[in-house]
Amino acid sequence: MTTTLAPTTGRRAMSTSTVAQTWAMSVRSMQSLVRQPALVVPSLIFPLFFAALGTSSFSRATDLPGFPAVDSYLDFALAGAIVQGILFGSTTGATALATDIENGFFDRLLASPSTRTGIIVGRMAGGMAYGAFQSLFFVLVLLPFGLSVKGGIGGVLGLMVAGTVLALAVGALMAAMALLTGSSEAVQGAFPLLFIGLFFSSAFFPRETMSGVYGRMADFNPISYLVEGMRDLVIEGVSASALARAILVPAALSVFTIMLSLRALKRRLGAS
Repeated sequence: MTTTLAPTTGRRAMSTSTVAQTWAMSVRSMQSLVRQPALVVPSLIFPLFFAALGTSSFSRATDLPGFPAVDSYLDFALAGAIVQGILFGSTTGATALATDIENGFFDRLLASPSTRTGIIVGRMAGGMAYGAFQSLFFVLVLLPFGLSVKGGIGGVLGLMVAGTVLALAVGALMAAMALLTGSSEAVQGAFPLLFIGLFFSSAFFPRETMSGVYGRMADFNPISYLVEGMRDLVIEGVSASALARAILVPAALSVFTIMLSLRALKRRLGAS
């Protein structure tokens, strides 16, 4: 006597298996971050260092014409510190993916009956969880030093959501780099390019105080609008405009970078 699964039951079982495999890959990604503090600590320490250095050096810059009304430069610098940390942390996740490719673990996953997209989605999910943690971490660490979040708990939650979506956008971009090159060194080498994008934005000074080529580059840089949305949650409070810029800008970037990573995955699968 044989038993035949109904098509609906078969699809449900496959869907459940896909979710379970993706969740397992997500847990593995998060555990790898926890177990390798040497990889994640710099993404927590360096943004705090730059925030402290900027607050000490540019505290009087808040009196410049065009500078937004803030209680301190620390309030102004928080958004830039969060974005900086997430750029750094997302590169770490993609480097781990490239390392999996280099040591053959990625090929063993492909040889197993696991979902292909779950391998990438799981890695991105780990990065998204870390991005949310980083956003909360920077707020909690800087609060004793005079940080004031006008948006209150709602503003902090908005920062965490924005950090999560930004981690997805950057993680997908760097995952595409890892899949295309299969080299952790190439992924790490691409990080300065992200940092250049951050410096040519309004992360450290408002666009109203910029002029010339630097000001025009900041106007065209989407990071400027992301940072300004996150900053408004800190220095002005929660508003629809601030949330839209803080969340929709990285969400739009995510659509583009996820397409890149899926295309890179398809190319690697075709070559294997």
